[in-house]
This record gives sequence, structure tokens and C-alpha cells, in this order.
Amino acid sequence: MAAVDDLQFEEFGNAATSLTANPDATTVNIEDPGETPKHQPGSPRGSGREEDDELLGNDDSDKTELLAGQKKSSPFWTFEYYQTFFDVDTYQVFDRIKGSLLPIPGKNFVRLYIRSNPDLYGPFWICATLVFAIAISGNLSNFLIHLGEKTYRYVPEFRKVSIAATIIYAYAWLVPLALWGFLMWRNSKVMNIVSYSFLEIVCVYGYSLFIYIPTAILWIIPQKAVRWILVMIALGISGSVLAMTFWPAVREDNRRVALATIVTIVLLHMLLSVGCLAYFFDAPEMDHLPTTTATPNQTIAAAKSS
Repeated sequence: MAAVDDLQFEEFGNAATSLTANPDATTVNIEDPGETPKHQPGSPRGSGREEDDELLGNDDSDKTELLAGQKKSSPFWTFEYYQTFFDVDTYQVFDRIKGSLLPIPGKNFVRLYIRSNPDLYGPFWICATLVFAIAISGNLSNFLIHLGEKTYRYVPEFRKVSIAATIIYAYAWLVPLALWGFLMWRNSKVMNIVSYSFLEIVCVYGYSLFIYIPTAILWIIPQKAVRWILVMIALGISGSVLAMTFWPAVREDNRRVALATIVTIVLLHMLLSVGCLAYFFDAPEMDHLPTTTATPNQTIAAAKSS
């Protein structure tokens, strides 16, 4: 039977003192639930994976693809579906406008600015602004050309607004639609690396037209040489954006087909710019020259002489 002294409780002192007295003893540390455990220096933190994700952009790419999938999840007959096409902030619009004005050789405009979030807000308002810029500048140019002529009477031509709107919006929608159908047809025949959606193509064409807004305003200058220099500069900037964007989509195709596609894109763009300059600014305005009407005395004199 155990002695009475063996059944008595003993008071333990500091754990460090106990460990000093008995090195083989083990202790259990019960921490406060509100106290956070200290980081052990030897534990891995996964810094290598974080650095890889930061360099490769895996985390951001996954989030972008997830958000893009969420944006397109609404049915097409709902307002929310079309609202996503205008979900863009001012910084993104200005950044894409800057990219269309300063094309970088070797850089794809779609992958660099549009692929994460293609929009219709920028293209719509760029086309609308260009329509009014061409129509108003064309009327002012006509007024300045005939300024000082006694036989000229200025009458605003509001029909130029509707004509300019038809030309600009038809170009900004029908040409991308035809190009998208052509690329889809060629991709079904030839394995291609780059493929664009219809919304991305419309976005590229819309932002490429921004350079023509200041150009149309400067076309008011009544000098044909200055106008043609301006149109060549605008055509070079916007045409290079289109060529560098769509060349990766066709370069894996047949060489002749690829070159013919790029040449057709540039020629249509040239036709738009030259046509707008020739019709709205260089066309002679003879409709507003007042016709001379014979007075009654002149009519009687002409009858007597006959």
C-alpha cells in the first residue's frame, strides 16, 4: 500500500527549472487561444510559387478569364448581356486611344489592350464624334473656301451628318463582320495560332478611327497640300495598327492569301479616308451659288430686241 507522502500533491515551479533538474522530462505548452503562433524559421512559405505566379501572370489570367466568363453568362436577350460591352472605365479607354495613336512594332494591339475586356463604348463614341467632326468641318471648309465671294450664299448642309454617319458606322461594323467571317473560314482550313472574336475586331477598328477626329478638324485648312499630308499621316498610323494586329492572324496561312488580306484591309481603310476627304472637303459646292434671275425690264428689252 502506498505511503501517505506519496499521495500528496507537489507544486511545480518554473518549467525551465524543472528541465534543468531533469533534462529527460517532457513538457506540454498550452497556449492562449488568442495568441498567434510564431512562425518557425524552417517552415516553407511557398514563396517560389508566388514568384512564378507573379512572373507568369497565372493568378491574374485566371481571374481575368473567370470574370470574362461571368460577364458573358447572361442571356443575349437581357439588358445585362449588352451592359457588359460598355463596362469599361476612363483609364482603359484613354489607354486604348493612346495605343491606337502610338502603335508599337511587334506588339499586338488586341493582346496588349483589348483581350482582357473588349468594349463597344469607345468605338461607339469615337465613331459618333468622327461623324460630327467630318460634317461640321466640311461645312466650315466650304464656307472658308467661298468666303468673300459676292455670289455665294452660305447654307448649312445637315445632310452631311446623315451621310457621314452612314459611311462611318457601315465601315466600322460591316468591314469587321466580313473580316471576322473570312478569318473563321480560313481558320477552319488552316491551323492558326491567333484567333479574334467579332467584338475584338470591332473594337480594333473603332479605336483605329480616333486619329481621324483631329485630322478632320485640321482639314478645315483650305490648302489641298496640307490636307493630303494630314490624310497620309492619319492613314499611316491607323493602317499600321490594323496591319500589325491582323498580320499574326493570317501569317500562318498561304503567303499570297495572307498578303492579299492585309492589302485589302489597308486599301479599304485608304478608301474610307480618301473618300471622306474628297466628298466632304474637296468637292465643289455649286448648289448654293444663286442663279441670276432676269428682271421685268430685262425681259421686255430682250423681247423688243428679238
